[in-house]
Amino acid sequence: MTFYSFARSLVNSVLSPIYRIEVIGKENMPADGGVLLCANHIDNLDPPVVGITAPRPVHFMAKEELFSVPLLGKIVPHLNAFPVKRGMSDREALRKGLGILKDGKVLGLFPEGTRSKTGEMGKGLAGAGFFALRSEAHVVPCAIIGPYKAFKKLKVVYGKPIDMESIKEKKLNAEQTTDLIMSEIQALINKYK
Repeated sequence: MTFYSFARSLVNSVLSPIYRIEVIGKENMPADGGVLLCANHIDNLDPPVVGITAPRPVHFMAKEELFSVPLLGKIVPHLNAFPVKRGMSDREALRKGLGILKDGKVLGLFPEGTRSKTGEMGKGLAGAGFFALRSEAHVVPCAIIGPYKAFKKLKVVYGKPIDMESIKEKKLNAEQTTDLIMSEIQALINKYK
C-alpha cells in the first residue's frame, strides 16, 4: 500500500462520517488518460475531500508556503502535491502540471486560486484554461457544495467531461476557456444545491 492510499483511507474514515459526504457523478471521471479536474474552492478541506472522493489518485498544485511548514512540508509531496508560486507565472509548476496530464494522470486544480470567503464562486485564473488548451486531457468540472458543518451533508459532484474539441475550434484563449470551465462548475452547483 502506498502512502497516498494509506492517507486517503485514513482521511476518508475521519471526514466521511463527520461531513456525511455524498458523491454524485463519479462515473463521469474517465477511467484512463489525462484528466484536468477543476473544482470550486470553499474550504481548506477541499483538497482532501476531492482526494478521497475522486475515483483515481489526484495530483494537486499547492501553494509553495505549505512545503515549508514543519512536518506538513515533509508529508505534502507524498500526497501527490507539488508547489506553485502564487501571484506570478510559475513556469516550473506549469511544466510539472502538463507532464502529469501527458502521463495520463489526474491533475486537480482550484481555478479560483484561493478559497472563497463568501461561499460564492470567484473568477477563475487563466491557468485552468492554459492546461485545458495545451493538453489532450479530459476536463472534468467538480462542484463542492457545503457548508462544512459537522453532520450536515456535504456534496461533491463530478460533471461530464467538457467538450474541448468545440472549444479549440472556437479558438478561445486561456481566460475564456477558464470562464467556460467555471460556468460548468456553477451549473453543477445550481443543479445540486
